[in-house]
Amino acid sequence: MIPFIDLQAQRKRLGQPLEDAILKVVRSGAYIMGPEIAEFERQLCEFGQAPFALSCGSGTEALVLPLMAWGIGPGDAVFCPSFTFAATAEAMPLVGASPVFVDIDPETYNLDPESLQAAIEAVKREGKLTPRAVIAVDLFGGPADYPAIARVCAKHGLKLIADSAQGFGCTLDGRHPIAWADVATTSFFPAKPLGCYGDGGAVLSKDARFHDLLVSLRVHGQAVKSDIEGRTFDHDPKYLNVRIGMNSRMDTIQAAVLIEKLKIFADEIAARNRVADRYAAGLSDLVKTPTVLEGGVSVWAQYTIELPDLPGKGRDDLGPQLRDQGVPTAVYYPIPIHKQGVYSVYPTAPGGLPVTEAKAGRVISLPMHPYLGADDQDQIIAAICAFVKTN
Repeated sequence: MIPFIDLQAQRKRLGQPLEDAILKVVRSGAYIMGPEIAEFERQLCEFGQAPFALSCGSGTEALVLPLMAWGIGPGDAVFCPSFTFAATAEAMPLVGASPVFVDIDPETYNLDPESLQAAIEAVKREGKLTPRAVIAVDLFGGPADYPAIARVCAKHGLKLIADSAQGFGCTLDGRHPIAWADVATTSFFPAKPLGCYGDGGAVLSKDARFHDLLVSLRVHGQAVKSDIEGRTFDHDPKYLNVRIGMNSRMDTIQAAVLIEKLKIFADEIAARNRVADRYAAGLSDLVKTPTVLEGGVSVWAQYTIELPDLPGKGRDDLGPQLRDQGVPTAVYYPIPIHKQGVYSVYPTAPGGLPVTEAKAGRVISLPMHPYLGADDQDQIIAAICAFVKTN
């Protein structure tokens, strides 16, 4: 079976330095907030073009922390796509706010600025919720239309989060999403393009006071430097708690792993794009292949094709046939979030989400990683071509 994601090939490439970095942490005893955390955050700022970076426990908590820092809660609306992993929408109820689901662009699968505009206006007319923020998602690794989304946010005075859990490292005209967003968040879940060996996340931001708030919230609302200026407290500031926070510290071992992985990340992004180009060359005449915005660079967390929703010709027919030939596939988000019972009570954009619902029944993702060899990829392409021609 061809690996869907080959993490072992990457581990072998990283070799002894990776193992040494892990062992160094084990021997140090600094398992929580050790020196590797600060060093990784420094490198993350440099790579992600952001003044500040905060590591945290997961990609989900990376979304929750900014909402907490902005005081978003009950009665507030945060707009997001429904065609994404549940963590994007889950962040809002966790702080008491309401997600409002917005449709996607049919080409990129990312947040549609026109649907966003309509959803904000509808919420304002109804008057039950106060619009506060937007979460755009870099689905499958490609950048959302941040210039257009940022204009909508500016028009309505809303904060903008770039949810780059799948897309950290993606760019638009050479700029990372933080160029347009108030914050960018990411996940280091092992299957992500930049993944660790456990769980972890990060928040990239541009404002020093805001970053201080995140630092405090990450560790139980502990006092930070700006909180104790002008007052006397001679003990560890973690014992002076000035706000309600959470425990969202990244393990030091994960930071050590990510430091090593970050050394090869740019090269892996280039390799992922070569794999994507080979797929496009072999498949674009037969199926709908992914679209990246003009001027955009995807990190290709997934390579997702689209088939017609027709009996015998669709993705649910392709998947089993490929599996029989040793080719794994994955179907991401077959049930959009707004169609799932626990989330169905929340508002959607006017006219519903027809594009989201159509795409959920058509897309299927193929093996994608930087180490996918040409021979294996030729086998995958040939199997898809045979299916399409036969059906």
